Amino acid sequence: MMIKVEAIVREEVFDDVKQALNDIKVNGITVSQVMGCGTQRGYKKLVRGTQVDVVMQPKIKFEIVVSSEEWEKKTIEAIQKAAYTGEVGDGKIFSYEIRTAMKIRTKETGYDALN
Repeated sequence: MMIKVEAIVREEVFDDVKQALNDIKVNGITVSQVMGCGTQRGYKKLVRGTQVDVVMQPKIKFEIVVSSEEWEKKTIEAIQKAAYTGEVGDGKIFSYEIRTAMKIRTKETGYDALN
């Protein structure tokens, strides 16, 4: 079974999450800069003396495909520990099964495509 773990975290914890994943020897990480909002619905900011609602916040999205439920658990725990600040807006982690994967160069599929 292959499992995709996606984590959307604060920009400022990027290096901590990357290091935590490196420490547990996770291979193949995709990172994107994204915008979003959760329950906090943004914040208010003063711009040239006018109050402006900033709804969409910059976040970092990590995408990792792992080969087992054991690795899913390790990956989620590492991300949660590294991304935790205790404040609203720490982010979310999602995981779901992957039906198939293929390494384009070699045409390897499944688990072999992850290595």
